[in-house]
Amino acid sequence: MPDYVGAVDQGTTSTRFMIFDHGGREIARHQLEHEQILPRPGWVEHDAIEIWERTRSVIATALNKAGLTAGDLAALGITNQRETTVVWNRRTGRPYSNAIVWQDTRTDRIASALERDGKGDVIRRKAGLPPATYFSGGKLQWILENVDGVREDAEKGDALFGTTDSWLIWNLTGGPDGGVHVTDPTNASRTMLMDLETLDWDDELLSFFGVPRKMLPRIRPSSNPGGFGTTRADGPLGGEVALTGVLGDQQAATVGQVCFRPGEAKNTYGTGNFLLLNTGHELVRSQHGLLTTLCYQFGDEKPVYALEGSIAVTGSAVQWLRDQLGIISGAAQSESLARQVEDNGGAYFVPAFSGLFAPYWRSDARGAIVGLTRATTNAHIARATLEAICYQTRDVVEAMQNDSGVTLDVLRVDGGVTANELCMQLQADILGVPVSKPVVAETTALGAAYAAGLAVGFWGSTDELEQNWNEDKRWAPSWSGAQRAEGYAGWQKAVGRTLDWVEVQ
Repeated sequence: MPDYVGAVDQGTTSTRFMIFDHGGREIARHQLEHEQILPRPGWVEHDAIEIWERTRSVIATALNKAGLTAGDLAALGITNQRETTVVWNRRTGRPYSNAIVWQDTRTDRIASALERDGKGDVIRRKAGLPPATYFSGGKLQWILENVDGVREDAEKGDALFGTTDSWLIWNLTGGPDGGVHVTDPTNASRTMLMDLETLDWDDELLSFFGVPRKMLPRIRPSSNPGGFGTTRADGPLGGEVALTGVLGDQQAATVGQVCFRPGEAKNTYGTGNFLLLNTGHELVRSQHGLLTTLCYQFGDEKPVYALEGSIAVTGSAVQWLRDQLGIISGAAQSESLARQVEDNGGAYFVPAFSGLFAPYWRSDARGAIVGLTRATTNAHIARATLEAICYQTRDVVEAMQNDSGVTLDVLRVDGGVTANELCMQLQADILGVPVSKPVVAETTALGAAYAAGLAVGFWGSTDELEQNWNEDKRWAPSWSGAQRAEGYAGWQKAVGRTLDWVEVQ
């Protein structure tokens, strides 16, 4: 068997390709950003063709860096930004419009109407999700209703829908010339269109959004010995490789963090924050604003479920300091600037740019910086931004403990923001539990590689994967209980100031 497994990690701001060996060690990578298209306030789009071109490029470059070919890869995995919605023509391979990104809020009226018409409870019961702008179903409905020709082509079976995993798989396996139209249950569970118990598209849910079933990809297990297809010899890999693992990015990070036991949790710090708690084969329905979602399905085994707290804006708030405010030149500078002050000086920043996700689910909220005085400096704003990342995580942890009864002993963390030592120390302080970072911080790509490798026997079991996990750094809480309570009370007061800012009809 070849010595390596490859993984495409198609994220919100960039696409990377990584190659791992049997020990889960990184052999090579290449990464490219893509454009963030913001045509109107609240609208966020991507060019799906650009994403495909970036994918081709990062695969070819990473293989070249490592001196490898397709023949050196035992399997290929894909992980992706979830919920982002692409609709394309199966004959031409061209998207009908830009992809609508998970952060986009244009579907707020669709979500509100579902709730108002009494369909929200059905969606919660079957799909585990509240009606919200976050998920794919409303985005797909918007495209069907607003983009010329899509509805007609969908009825004929010529318009295909998918999240970015489906789009990339279809192109990698041939595109208009025999491309395979598939997804996995973790991505399908983010659409509001799949029944969590049957793991199939649900006719009643489809009717709520007016979605023809023939648009939808087939749902296959996340780690699939039968495969999702085989790459084309004339594609970016330059050879045929079995595509055997697909996971939405946050589920992939959960697998990469080897959270295979009920009660184990990880938090990924990327564009947003995403905290997942493995609930095993039990489908736990949240009463505190969390999402019930698929964690993974390996082969013919029973699906494993999770509770998830999704936070829209965390790492992207640091980007905002750089790109919109111009007070830092790069993400690393946020730490050095924030270290210039001992605390936030009473300032709180609630980055509700796209409303608030878990556990609030308030699309009427908008971002606010409160508690400013003449003494407030750029350093206080930078520190408040890092604290916002951590306070939003605490909101989710509190809800998760209320739903599951599980009290965290340690929080496993990954993603780009974990390079910020001050932010991770603040996270431990604000939560009051240790924070642990693994040696391989890019657990999203690693999880996709694990899913692909398990399917072909490159790794024999999840026990073997657990042996690959090693801690790189741990942060212990240093705040007193009183300091923690006072800080959190200020945060909750600040959140209250962001609500009811815009009218949602």
